[in-house]
Amino acid sequence: MNVVLALVAVIGVSLSGPLMAATAAPVLAIAFWRNAMATGLLAPFALTRHRAAITGQDRRGWALGVVAGAALAAHFACWVGSLKLTSVAAATALVSMQVLFVIAIDALRGQRASVAVVGGSLLALCGVAAISGVDLSLSREAILGDGLALAGGLFAAIYVTAGARVRETLSTTAYTFTCYGICSLILLVACLVAGVPLGGWSAKAWVLIVAVMISAQLLGHSVINHLLAVMSPVVVSLLLLLEVPGAALVAAAFLDEALPWPTYAGIVLILGGLAVVTAANGRARPVEPLVAD
Repeated sequence: MNVVLALVAVIGVSLSGPLMAATAAPVLAIAFWRNAMATGLLAPFALTRHRAAITGQDRRGWALGVVAGAALAAHFACWVGSLKLTSVAAATALVSMQVLFVIAIDALRGQRASVAVVGGSLLALCGVAAISGVDLSLSREAILGDGLALAGGLFAAIYVTAGARVRETLSTTAYTFTCYGICSLILLVACLVAGVPLGGWSAKAWVLIVAVMISAQLLGHSVINHLLAVMSPVVVSLLLLLEVPGAALVAAAFLDEALPWPTYAGIVLILGGLAVVTAANGRARPVEPLVAD
């Protein structure tokens, strides 16, 4: 069942890039609306069936929830900013460093990764490099963009690591509602400060925003939030690397274009790295869900 959910999550996040690219609206505003709409849809369930769990969190739980929501918002802001300053290939490759940041965060917490986990992660990152064709430029703008993409990967790592801790005591619905709500508020402030318009677009743009919310947010990130209770943040981060070939496959399907051979080679490398890390984690210790949804 978890394999099926992981596949759904990958397909969901893979649709994000092509849909956001086709939406005639500021990307930061799209990020706000996808989180805000998802929060609104979850509210009736979260504030009725899960209200006691949400309000009954201790200080540590709220702190971790705020960190996860803020990290998700920062990830969106950095990712969007990097795409305007550097190449999509470079930004994609650098934000994928998320998995190495997760390993580093675990090491700081006293949980050293095995050689197999590090090796499998590096193998998967080679797959991302093969697909994206990393092209790092030395211009001032490109260097700043590369830095933002790298920061986006760091914030994504913080998001899944903190989320995994919250999911130890909070259900998927309760955590997702809290995280998306905090993220929405931060993105709203960012949009207002930056002068990003939050409306005035065509009906087609709004339909595409709803499509992004359903696919990337509800079927993508929300399922990922569920998987954080049954998979390690490293494995979840590796799953997210499949967004790179996934987005390429979706774009190729819509544009009726043939994919270059490095894309297929990259997919094999990512899946190989994922298999190595999953097997290593399985030998180390099984991760069991602590909270029922």
